[in-house]
Amino acid sequence: MTAPSPAALAALKSAVGDGGWTDDPVEIAPWLTEWRNRWHGHTPLMLTPRSTAQVAAAVRVCAEHRIAIVPQGGDTGLVGGQIPYGEVLLSTRKLRAVRDVTPLDDAMTVEAGVTLLEAQQAAAAADRMFPLSLAAEGTATIGGVISTNAGGTAVLRYGMMRDLVLGIEAVMPDGEVFNGLKRLRKDNTGYDLKQLLIGAEGTLGVVTAATLKLFPVMRSRATAMVGLDAPGAAIELLARARAETGGGVEAFELMKRIGMAFVLANIPDTREPLDSAPPWYVLVELVSGEPGAADAAMERLLSQAFETDLITDAVLARNDSQRAALWKLREEQSAAQKPEGGGWKHDVSVPLSHIADFLEEATAAVERFHPGARVSAFGHVGDGNLHYDVLCPVGGDHPAFIARWEEGSQIVHDIVARYDGSISAEHGLGRLKTDEARRYKSPLEIRTMQAVRAAIDPHRIMNPAVLF
Repeated sequence: MTAPSPAALAALKSAVGDGGWTDDPVEIAPWLTEWRNRWHGHTPLMLTPRSTAQVAAAVRVCAEHRIAIVPQGGDTGLVGGQIPYGEVLLSTRKLRAVRDVTPLDDAMTVEAGVTLLEAQQAAAAADRMFPLSLAAEGTATIGGVISTNAGGTAVLRYGMMRDLVLGIEAVMPDGEVFNGLKRLRKDNTGYDLKQLLIGAEGTLGVVTAATLKLFPVMRSRATAMVGLDAPGAAIELLARARAETGGGVEAFELMKRIGMAFVLANIPDTREPLDSAPPWYVLVELVSGEPGAADAAMERLLSQAFETDLITDAVLARNDSQRAALWKLREEQSAAQKPEGGGWKHDVSVPLSHIADFLEEATAAVERFHPGARVSAFGHVGDGNLHYDVLCPVGGDHPAFIARWEEGSQIVHDIVARYDGSISAEHGLGRLKTDEARRYKSPLEIRTMQAVRAAIDPHRIMNPAVLF
């Protein structure tokens, strides 16, 4: 791709109108890096269209002039896929409308710039629930979480974003609008084009709106933090929780003691939830449509687990404030690592039956590779997703440690592959893992993805540095 000409830049500005663009470096700067501060990009122009028509007009100009585009939502991605390096930055955060909420269809249609939290609130106002939840939900946008196929804490019960989208509106790479906003649960009429756009990381088009699945509001909810001696006990506890509730486990979050210690030391207004300070913690949440049923199920589950020595300690949240305090201990796991110097980040998934083995094998391998490295493992273990983070030894040479990231990650990811896992469970590939994924994807998979992309975006103007 060549740099946009002055005429092309003028055409882009005209396409989105006054207030829909900026070339001021000061205004653009906050959108050229990400939360981990690993990528620092640059762009000649940031577009902030306010309608699907403006997005389409801008993309048509880009198609005509072969201008590369990087779509961006709330800029909460963790693999750098939303950061431009010379491409035009197209932000969807001003697409703000909640177009409709239809409780009888258990569906709502929102534009791409609506935040995840706002979508949850719009559903709640209609006595419905939109279940996707993650730590960045106040900033992450619907377009972004669709494009990255985000997961979050309730995947165990409701699935990934891919499972929560009924329809999509998107601007394709030639500027044509795909109007696929349907409320149907069944539409068996050929390829499901919306599924190509979900998880495509902005490489096949710009998502501008979506119709999302809604669910009944749960009438009872029980939350507990429990202590365990080993990850294997957590997997057994999950199996019992599922059997006890018949599928009422909404969240099941595993945390290692070192990660909890980081939170307690580095995050204000947190306190140790258990007197015993166990080697491992699980935050478990049960729900039911019947008032009081979740609390009763939790009490039965914990009683049986204590009787069989499966868990060593537990505390129940008795009100919303206590529940929020327990969830804060989980949601701040990543933020609590920053004062420790950060480290090698891994967003992986392995089958539940292999989680304990993976943790043991990977930790031993990492400690052999870099003695003194501190492993902080946590995540949505109920769906097999672990955030396996490796931090620099106390007092170690941090730049030298970070320089070994790729070599250390290959050790972790090779173990993941041996267990038939994935090197990216929910964050996507982005700039961070696109090249590395070639090591684990088969030639057939890569060729097929390249063929799909070439058919839809033959000039590769959409997020060209991402996905093979």
